[in-house]
Amino acid sequence: MAQILADRRDIDFVLHEQLKVESLAKHARFSEFNRKAVDMIISEARNLAVKEILPTQVDGDRIGVHFDNGKVTVPESFHKAWKAVRDGEWLAMIEDPEWGGQGMPRLVASVAASYLMSANFAFMMYAGLTHGAGELIETFGTDKLKKLFLKKMFSGEWTGTMLLTEPEAGSDVGALTTSAKPNGDGTYSITGNKIFVSGGEHDMAPNIIHPVLARIEGAPAGTAGISLFIVPKIWVNDDGSLGEPNDAVCTGIEEKMGIHGSTTASIALGSKGKCRGLLLGEANKGMRAMFLLMNNARLMVGDQALSCASASYMHSLNYARTRVQGRNLNQMMARNAPAVPIIQHPDVRRMLMIMKIYVESLRSLSAYVAFCFDGIETTADPEEKARLQGIIDFLIPIQKAYTSERAFDVCSLGVQVYGGYGYIREYPVEQLLRDCRITSIYEGTNGIQAMDLFARKLGQNGGRPIIDLGDEIRRAIGAAADVERTAPMAEKMEQVLLRLEEVARHMGMTAMYGNLMTAAAHAHPFLEVCGDVVVGWMLMWRARVAAEALAAGSKEKDAAYYEGQLKNAEFYTQIMLPVTMGRIEAILSGSSVAVDIPEDAFGGK
Repeated sequence: MAQILADRRDIDFVLHEQLKVESLAKHARFSEFNRKAVDMIISEARNLAVKEILPTQVDGDRIGVHFDNGKVTVPESFHKAWKAVRDGEWLAMIEDPEWGGQGMPRLVASVAASYLMSANFAFMMYAGLTHGAGELIETFGTDKLKKLFLKKMFSGEWTGTMLLTEPEAGSDVGALTTSAKPNGDGTYSITGNKIFVSGGEHDMAPNIIHPVLARIEGAPAGTAGISLFIVPKIWVNDDGSLGEPNDAVCTGIEEKMGIHGSTTASIALGSKGKCRGLLLGEANKGMRAMFLLMNNARLMVGDQALSCASASYMHSLNYARTRVQGRNLNQMMARNAPAVPIIQHPDVRRMLMIMKIYVESLRSLSAYVAFCFDGIETTADPEEKARLQGIIDFLIPIQKAYTSERAFDVCSLGVQVYGGYGYIREYPVEQLLRDCRITSIYEGTNGIQAMDLFARKLGQNGGRPIIDLGDEIRRAIGAAADVERTAPMAEKMEQVLLRLEEVARHMGMTAMYGNLMTAAAHAHPFLEVCGDVVVGWMLMWRARVAAEALAAGSKEKDAAYYEGQLKNAEFYTQIMLPVTMGRIEAILSGSSVAVDIPEDAFGGK
């Protein structure tokens, strides 16, 4: 059953062979997280996922959440699972033990969380948002705010959300109209309406803590005048006890294509004139604070998408091995040839290969980003901290957008592997496809992520992040070139990396001296190319480690796994990298058709 969620052998490979997680235990901050401790944490996360969270998957989808007169109820099975998550102290794995956290390396926490999300990511959204809201308070809150909220949030006794979007201010956050008026006692009266609030109302906790973006009366227009406030559903007294209900009321929930177990609420703030909030951080600096939550949320969304893809691949692989249908192609003319499992059919193998490549390479990408965060925590060198942060910043839109799109492709292939049964509710890949779709949309659509990569990250700090990332990839190319079985891929990766650097310069020059609209029209293809190169890097890295293990005389039981890594690299180099080269040529063509076409030419009249 556990294998349905993720391949534990592959997870162990990423942790111990690719990234060597035990090296973190050399640092005082993570000294207790040796290999034995790490393996135990991952095993416990897998057990929790399979025994407690996976049984909620179907309930969340088919029972869903229900709204009645301002209140939302979740499926009964969610309460038992939430208690298990709370009892195991899984909500604040990386946080400071002073506030109820576990102090884990982010790499370990990220991999553990991947199991939990693979079991039911709609359910785990309540935990993820609670952690994110708590992290905001931990980073920007006063000692008083920390004492009032943190332990109860990090323990899961209370939950948290994020209130950004308004009916007329979606991606354009600066257009928000929610207002805040000082009351003279340190509190603010908040008035406005927020929509698309994940986890905005439910019955799993007695209080929900809402971080809310609002504009203090008289503040500048746009994002420069936005402040961040803490608005509890139930007011919290100075002694930590619960007071009266705050005037923050759920007015409805959305009926969605997927993630039916996650409440997506509309919240009215101050409709009776009695909504109170507490300023978090400095006035007019709310967006700076919120970007911390948004960036972490974007990484979480990439992990959510990957969790769907991982589960879909494992289900599909198991189905292909057990579903008997048709003869082996080599025996088609033999009248009495037996029917065979569909994994023997070439097109099914092709689909499974693509699914495998993306699930495993994107698992490595997610783990690598987490490992960079741990590197920041374990080095005293300010230049190294800046280098790692720059690489993280550059990879955030790739992990969010590229992972979510490739994960959806994987889930779509999962339905295809099942054939007609994949389109039926009875089988899990149908739900995984629907659930995965949201990951390309929320926390900034993938078009916005592409513009972030092109307009912000490409030129950040004089282009230093993409240069540093290129240096990392070149080091991996050099290592792979020294190994006979990975040398061919290293040569191909060197070629595509040179072309990526060329297209990055082209994008910058087009934006500065050519046509900004044309450059922006190629922003998403540019993100795709960056993602393709990163995937190739991860596959080459994996293949080199596997080749060295085979050369060193690995255990017989591991031989097939390592050969699988080499086949990943071979398939990607021969079948998929040529497509990337085609994408690069399309960008370099400088076509402006998408922005030149008259609006009337789109038709529809």
